[in-house]
Amino acid sequence: MQITKLSLDDVLPLTCSRAGVCCHGNVVMLNPWEVSALAKEKKMTPSAFRDLYCELGGAQLKFDGKPAANGKKACNQYIENFGCSVHSGRPLACRLYPIGRQVQNDTVHYMHQGATFPCLTGCAEVLDLPKLTVGDYLQGQATEKFENAQDAYLELMQNIADMAFEFLLDTDLAASGDKKTVALWRKMGKENPHQLIKRIGNEWLDALVVPPLGMEIEDPLDFVAKHSLFLQEKIQEKLAIAASLNAFHEASVLLMALALQLARGLGADAKGLAEHWCDTANNYGALG
Repeated sequence: MQITKLSLDDVLPLTCSRAGVCCHGNVVMLNPWEVSALAKEKKMTPSAFRDLYCELGGAQLKFDGKPAANGKKACNQYIENFGCSVHSGRPLACRLYPIGRQVQNDTVHYMHQGATFPCLTGCAEVLDLPKLTVGDYLQGQATEKFENAQDAYLELMQNIADMAFEFLLDTDLAASGDKKTVALWRKMGKENPHQLIKRIGNEWLDALVVPPLGMEIEDPLDFVAKHSLFLQEKIQEKLAIAASLNAFHEASVLLMALALQLARGLGADAKGLAEHWCDTANNYGALG
């Protein structure tokens, strides 16, 4: 699929038509801040929202609503003849659509799939609406807070992976000739998401996706910072007591599983990340 890169000054038919075409048959991944924001909009707890409206352990919004004429099912937050029922708390993917966003070497790139603008076929009425620059569209969709949350969680994802490296490389585990830890990292990147969730377990999945931070935190960077501190304290309490090679192995695997689960919610390539992290570990002398 061809990717068309965009600048903030590009003028495109970006005004939302509110026709609901984008609310059918899509994939919307969620980070923990977005789960909390959606739950707040629904006036329920993040745990309740995740259990009712998400799949893959809270990493993805369900699209199990009434199908459109083309047979594609609606997002479960979509109300026919009304639109999005949680519009003020909608996640970044919905705010950006049909634009994609990618961060490479600390630089943000915006793009869309295909040579022509996607909405021209799926939602042709946009041709009758005022055109906007990409920058104006992003401002109108209030993406800044949600982009900040996404980037902060990408950093937290790497921090969790770094802790997995510490249990492998800064203990006697790698030096012992252990091969199973890196091999299991690699396997987790390829396995079914439900297998990864089972491997993580409910206690740690809750800590990752629906941390007990309260719903009054308005600043996503504050939210992610508090989430990071909560995870660090839990890791210190539960895993820092590891004192055997097997305990180091289990801690390293759990942390890598958490990093990969968070990666999926961020829309990252979990398999590619697992391979990258395994290759990095090999470069530092780990086997497997």
